[in-house]
Amino acid sequence: MEAPRLAHTMSSPTSPCEEVIKNLSLEAIQLCDRDGNKSQDSGIAEMEELPVPHNIKISNITCDSFKISWDMDSKSKDRITHYFIDLNKKENKNSNKFKHKDVPTKLVAKAVPLPMTVRGHWFLSPRTEYTVAVQTASKQVDGDYVVSEWSEIIEFCTADYSKVHLTQLLEKAEVIAGRMLKLSVFYRNQHKEYFDYMREHHGNAMQPSVKDNSGSHGSPISGKLEGIFFSCNTEFNTGKPPQDSPYGRYRYEVAAEKLFNPNTNLYFGDFYCMYTAYHYVILVIAPVGSPGDEFCKQRLPQLNIKDNKFLTCNEEDGVMVYHHAQDVILEVIYTDPVDLSLGTVAEITGHQLMSLSTANAKKDPSCKTCNISVGR
Repeated sequence: MEAPRLAHTMSSPTSPCEEVIKNLSLEAIQLCDRDGNKSQDSGIAEMEELPVPHNIKISNITCDSFKISWDMDSKSKDRITHYFIDLNKKENKNSNKFKHKDVPTKLVAKAVPLPMTVRGHWFLSPRTEYTVAVQTASKQVDGDYVVSEWSEIIEFCTADYSKVHLTQLLEKAEVIAGRMLKLSVFYRNQHKEYFDYMREHHGNAMQPSVKDNSGSHGSPISGKLEGIFFSCNTEFNTGKPPQDSPYGRYRYEVAAEKLFNPNTNLYFGDFYCMYTAYHYVILVIAPVGSPGDEFCKQRLPQLNIKDNKFLTCNEEDGVMVYHHAQDVILEVIYTDPVDLSLGTVAEITGHQLMSLSTANAKKDPSCKTCNISVGR
C-alpha cells in the first residue's frame, strides 16, 4: 500500500507554514537535529529504545518522488507510530550554506507498510542530489514523541523530467507560440576558428557535442544529448535571419530542407526563459533511425512535422515550405554531423550581442509562463 504524502514540519513561530500543510492528512511537528540535539521547544521526550532503521533502500526515483524502505529489529516494533525522515540537498563543499537549527528539514509520516512513497514538489527538485536519514518514533499520550537513534545517511539523486512533465511544458509553450512565419534556412553562428577547426580536423563536417545545462533543471537532454545547435528565427520585416548574434561573427547557413524533411523526426525538448520577457523553445531534429532519434524517442514528446505550433515542414506544389513560431525563440538541435559543403559560411554585418547568449543559462524558477508544478 502506498503511503500518504509527506508534509514539511512546521517552522519557527516567526515563519509558520500553515498554507503548506493545510489540507494534508499528516501531522506536522518540529523535530530534533539529525545528530540527536533537540531544539529547546521540540517537545520530544527522552530517547528510549526503539528499533533503528538500517539497510535503507531508495527505489522508484522520479523527478519529484521516491520510495524508501529499510530493515529494523522486531523488538518494540509494535510501538512505532511515526517515521521521521531527514531529507536534505547534498551540500556543495564550496558553498557557504546557512542552516539555522530552527529551520527544519524533517518530514513526518504515520507508520505505514514499507516501501513508503515520499512525494511533494515543494521540497523535491529534479536532477538534484539529496541525503536522507530515518528515525522511528512513538507518539505518547501527552503528545510528546519517543524517538530512536538516526539511521545511517544515504545519498541519492532525483531523476529528469519524464515525458509527462515535458508534455506539460509543451502545452504551456504552445499557448504563447504565436502565428507562424516563413523561413528558408537554418543558421549557426560561431567564430572563424570554429569553422577552420572543423575543416582541418573533422573532414569539413561540424560535429555534434553534448548539450550544456541551459534551460529547465530537469531537462533530460541537458548534459546527455549530442547535437549541433541551429537557429531558424527570422526578422518580421525582412523574412531573413537577423544580422546580430551572440555566438560569433561568422554564420553558416543551410537550406532548411537539407536538415528538416520527411526523413527526420521532430521532438520537443524544453521551454524556458532567463528572467526576460521572451521565451525559448528547444526542438530536436533527428534523422529517422539515428542514435539521436532513438535517444529522443525514449525521453521526449514527438511532434508532427507537418502540424505543430513551432516548426513545420510541408510540401506545396512540389516544393518544401517551412514555417516557424513568431513569438518564441527557437533553438534547434540537429543530432548528426553536418557537412559544411551543404551550405555557406560568411561574416555577419551586425553586432555580436553577448547578452543574448543562452550558454549554461539558468531558467527563471518563478516564471508562471514556463514552469510546471514539479520541482524546479
